[in-house]
Amino acid sequence: MIISRTPYRVSFFGGGTDYPAWYLKEGGAVLSTTIDKYCYISARHLPPFFSEHHRIVWSHIETVSSISEILHPAVREGLRFLGFDNATGLEIHHQGDLPARSGIGSSSTFAVGLIKALMALQGRTIAKHQLALKALELEQQILKENVGSQDQIAAAYGGLNLIRFCTDGSFQVEPVTVPPARVEELEQHLSLVYTGSSRLGGEIAALVIANMRDRAAELRQMRGFVDQALALLRGAGSLDAFGELLHQAWTLKRGLAEGVSNAEVDEIYKIARKCGALGGKLLGAGSRGFMLFFAPPDKQAELKRALARFVWVPFRFEREGSTTIYSGETKSGASEAAAT
Repeated sequence: MIISRTPYRVSFFGGGTDYPAWYLKEGGAVLSTTIDKYCYISARHLPPFFSEHHRIVWSHIETVSSISEILHPAVREGLRFLGFDNATGLEIHHQGDLPARSGIGSSSTFAVGLIKALMALQGRTIAKHQLALKALELEQQILKENVGSQDQIAAAYGGLNLIRFCTDGSFQVEPVTVPPARVEELEQHLSLVYTGSSRLGGEIAALVIANMRDRAAELRQMRGFVDQALALLRGAGSLDAFGELLHQAWTLKRGLAEGVSNAEVDEIYKIARKCGALGGKLLGAGSRGFMLFFAPPDKQAELKRALARFVWVPFRFEREGSTTIYSGETKSGASEAAAT
């Protein structure tokens, strides 16, 4: 059995410039971090004495006789993509610390973790860069999803990173090197609040892509915020300007397409600002999901009381990215130790 563990991400600045429709023409950049909340994928060869041939456990339990019958699109196409067939039965389980369709990159995290686990089951290792590339190919080219390119890269690499997107389609990942005390200071200013899942993320992303020509000035400004935020993190002054920059970026983002925000999200954000949050954003494409707020540590308790009806998720940054946390008996019977 193989078990992969893949982190979810929090994106700070530059979201929108990571869509190929944008960066292949203008380039792009994103500042993001992965957090200590994970997607777990276990995969094994299903013993032949089971009546079913393949068993897939996610929010549904699927027992099917062939890969073509699998309902979960990423699993079905991921198995085909990696060369699996029906010669040997498979069992795949998914568990997540955070809910799907909530703006923390769950679909891409799943894709990365799935590829990591299935390749390990085949006895193959894969570097972080290639893992991200395969997840991008699966989601964007095979599944034809309206997704950007930041989530797959963040999940594969892990850490607090500047991700640059080039007009030739390549990308570069540059770890943000700041003292641990500065990272801890940033963490102490952040709160993650769950407002509910949304099925509209792909639809809103499609609208954002369609509006890119008309929103070019806003996207260029959002790209510029990445450099400003990096300078603030690498400096020694107050981080308050980081929060104020988040507010400016959210103001721009909510105008990229109808549905990025809504009355409920606007009201939550208004309450947060009234309680001391200097800035924040709805994570993901929009509509609902997780909201991130930046507030001074002495304002965090007031903020939490004001939004007590929602689920608050404590978190820290993480640096590993997608890893194999367990590798037991392979099909051939050889035993492997857990490895990244």
